[in-house]
Amino acid sequence: MAQSSFYIHPTAEVSPEARVGAGTRIWRHAHIREHAHIGETCNIGKGVYIDVHVHIGSLVKIQNNASIFEGVTLEDGVFVGPHVCFTNDLAPRAITPTGKLKSADDWEITPTLVKYGASIGAGAVIVCGITIGEFALVGAGSVVTRDVAPHALVFGNPARQHGYVCRCARRLTNIRQSEDSIAGWCEFCDQDFHIELHT
Repeated sequence: MAQSSFYIHPTAEVSPEARVGAGTRIWRHAHIREHAHIGETCNIGKGVYIDVHVHIGSLVKIQNNASIFEGVTLEDGVFVGPHVCFTNDLAPRAITPTGKLKSADDWEITPTLVKYGASIGAGAVIVCGITIGEFALVGAGSVVTRDVAPHALVFGNPARQHGYVCRCARRLTNIRQSEDSIAGWCEFCDQDFHIELHT
């Protein structure tokens, strides 16, 4: 990994087998494991852990002390707040059924996908095996246990949907739904916003 077009803080630990895109900044005490892929113009905060084979798109912002484990894919434009934790095993144990310490080969990785433009608030826990849709917004401290629809606003433990958000992340009002779309008013953008429903 030739460091020419990105920044790695001297205290960060980045595997030479990781791929880091141009314009990306990796801050102090971050740990990027082998075969992780980070796209262009990302910001990886202090103390962030990115596990093996994690795929991160471009223009992604990951705040301090987030933990992103193997099996996670973050598409372009995703925001991950501080102290967010992604899980990757639905039946975790330290030991095998025979009482031996589990090795890396013993883990059953369950993938998680966070789609374009989605945001995850501070301290949220993302249980593996789900998809968070485009421009969805997960509230701080939420525990997400099931798929999140595009542009959905979810929060709580377990996280439940409480409306829809615009691309600017503000809650839509005056929601109207048809067979193939949802529309709502964004006061911040001062316009009607339409969400196409995928069937």
